[in-house]
Amino acid sequence: MSRTISPTGRRKRPRRTALTACALMLAAAGTGTALTGTASAAPAAAGCTADYAVQNQWDTGFTANVTVTNTGDALSSWNVGWTFSGNQKVTQGWNADITQSGAAVTAASPSWGGALSSGGTASFGFQATFSGTNAVPGTITLNGVTCTTDGSDPGDPGDPGDPGDPGDPPGDRVDNPFEGAKVYVNPDWSAQAARSGGEAVADQPTAVWLDRIAAIESGSAGENTMGLRDHLDAALEQDADVLQMVTYNLPGRDCAALASQGELGPEEIDKYKSEFIDPIAEILSDPKYAGLRIVNTIEIDSLPNLITNVGDRATATENCDVMKENGNYVKGVGYALATFGDIGNVYNYIDIGHHGWIGWDDNFSASAELLHEAATTEGATVDDVAGFAANVANYGAIEEPYFSIDESVNGQMVRQSQWVDWNRYVDIQTFSQAFREEAVSAGFNEEVGVVIDTSRNGWGGPDRPTGPAEKTTVDEYVEGSRVDRRIHQGNWCNQAGAGLGERPAASPAPGIDAYAWIKPPGESDGASKEIDNDEGKGFDRMCDPTYEGNARNLNNPSGALPDAPVSGHWFQAQFEELLANAYPPL
Repeated sequence: MSRTISPTGRRKRPRRTALTACALMLAAAGTGTALTGTASAAPAAAGCTADYAVQNQWDTGFTANVTVTNTGDALSSWNVGWTFSGNQKVTQGWNADITQSGAAVTAASPSWGGALSSGGTASFGFQATFSGTNAVPGTITLNGVTCTTDGSDPGDPGDPGDPGDPGDPPGDRVDNPFEGAKVYVNPDWSAQAARSGGEAVADQPTAVWLDRIAAIESGSAGENTMGLRDHLDAALEQDADVLQMVTYNLPGRDCAALASQGELGPEEIDKYKSEFIDPIAEILSDPKYAGLRIVNTIEIDSLPNLITNVGDRATATENCDVMKENGNYVKGVGYALATFGDIGNVYNYIDIGHHGWIGWDDNFSASAELLHEAATTEGATVDDVAGFAANVANYGAIEEPYFSIDESVNGQMVRQSQWVDWNRYVDIQTFSQAFREEAVSAGFNEEVGVVIDTSRNGWGGPDRPTGPAEKTTVDEYVEGSRVDRRIHQGNWCNQAGAGLGERPAASPAPGIDAYAWIKPPGESDGASKEIDNDEGKGFDRMCDPTYEGNARNLNNPSGALPDAPVSGHWFQAQFEELLANAYPPL
């Protein structure tokens, strides 16, 4: 991780369609299915769109997120309401003042964030108890403007939102592979999480990492034992619609770090193709798996390094200069896209780093252009790209609820603060949405979406701010308001204080295909000290809690936890911290 200062015959994906005003999208737990309806008449201007998504559900409770977009006139304050049809009781909420009387719930704008512009979005969440059924509300209102559904219930077997009703068959090409899908739960990770105190999250889907040639047959690092075909067979047994995987074994892998460097040397592009990509493609092409949607995140921490860590930049490394010169990152990604793109049920997502890496002006457009270059080489076309993956194995907050990039304090812009450092983005979601638009401008299809890794970016616990800080100085305001509690945005290894983030969900925001747990929580980013291993992974000082930093994090302490094992191996102390600091809370 890093940052800088300052073909023929392929089916086209269907176009992404926009919601009409006053449509209500209701996502049942784990399904991401949408229901739409027509607004009833209202004296106030307008309209709204709303999304009620159950993020996590267990025997006696659940967490949910509600997002409402004002499609009418600007509002000075907002009030969102609905009525539960069961015995749900809200026990706590965040980003809104939530009250309940009987079955009726009211979520009012907090004192620090009342205004809602035309086109503006209000998003909040809550935890609640229930017993019996947990039906989604049939009606949601915004300041008296009603958004209604057709009266159907995701729990009704006749409704497209029911997990038992497939809607679009998984084997058919769709715009968003997560929509309406049951996502595979990796038994290796699930069992480890359960016996490590994480029973509450052990049923969450996580990605299968293929990080070396041997992993194709025998599993990736640490305690993972299942090969790719084992996982695919298990996905069929689970009756899953989607299996998530990561292909991560480029020649000269991760040129700007040591902790996750791999087995292939900088020039071993032919071996990468013939012994890594081709065998994976052969397995994925087996007709028995044609009904599965394979969501493949391609080569994290590769192409962005060729923008930020080369040439005369203070953040440059010799290894990244070599990889830019030989072109093997671009060739490798292009070959993977072309090879997997020929398999009709594979959805390729290219890694785009995160806002604390690519969000500066001199990195943003250049990264989109480089990705387009990779997507049009080695036989690849943009039709081979379903979208992009952001924040993979990183810690950036989805949203910063208590301050924005557009604010100023005593005449100084938030962009001028030491934390933001002239970046144009303060969180992952706004960065991802903007990068998607930039990628379309660079030549990618309009239908592309973004998957955000939310596995470790919750930042809950006692240190999480509950509102904005006082506007004394711009630095004090940002420092006291930000929920991302890292010492610096460039810190990426086993971060102290981090928590589990948003639970996996489909279509959580415009342009975002899913929140997903791509990095399995509890697996280390890298060893805190040098450890001999047979996986090609070195010791990176950014994983050393005593390290005082480098140009990539402006010489700040690393913020890493002590006593960490080699990357990919189970790190119990980190997992316990992730559970304790989960947000939404467990």
